[in-house]
Amino acid sequence: MKISIGNDHAGPDYKNAIVAFLKQKGHVIINHGTDTFDSVDYPDFGHPVALDVETGNADFGIVICGSGNGINMTVNKHQGIRSALCWTKEIAALARQHNDANIISIPARFTSIQQAVEMVDTFLNTNFEGGRHANRVNKIACQ
Repeated sequence: MKISIGNDHAGPDYKNAIVAFLKQKGHVIINHGTDTFDSVDYPDFGHPVALDVETGNADFGIVICGSGNGINMTVNKHQGIRSALCWTKEIAALARQHNDANIISIPARFTSIQQAVEMVDTFLNTNFEGGRHANRVNKIACQ
């Protein structure tokens, strides 16, 4: 699987742990995140991830910022993106099962690195249920 990841200054340690985990699993990673803790603007790192997923250059995306909110709002501006702000693996599973989310947003200041890795693992290994959820997901996109 090809996965695009982006983070601001709140997430280099999270990104590095997630990337190491995903590479160990054999995934290909596109890294759009910063590697420093110097203050940066999260949209600069979220938009490239959304574009990768939107254009099919990546199967899924992962975005990380302090609260998870700003970068989540950024990527959700893109048509065809359904990004879910997750803080537990149960929410990550539901985001895939019920919402067919294609990007997971992680709040670095409110989850541990281990929780983040577990959420990503759950997110990537959970399928969309379809059925009654498909009609709802189809109504999300602006026409």
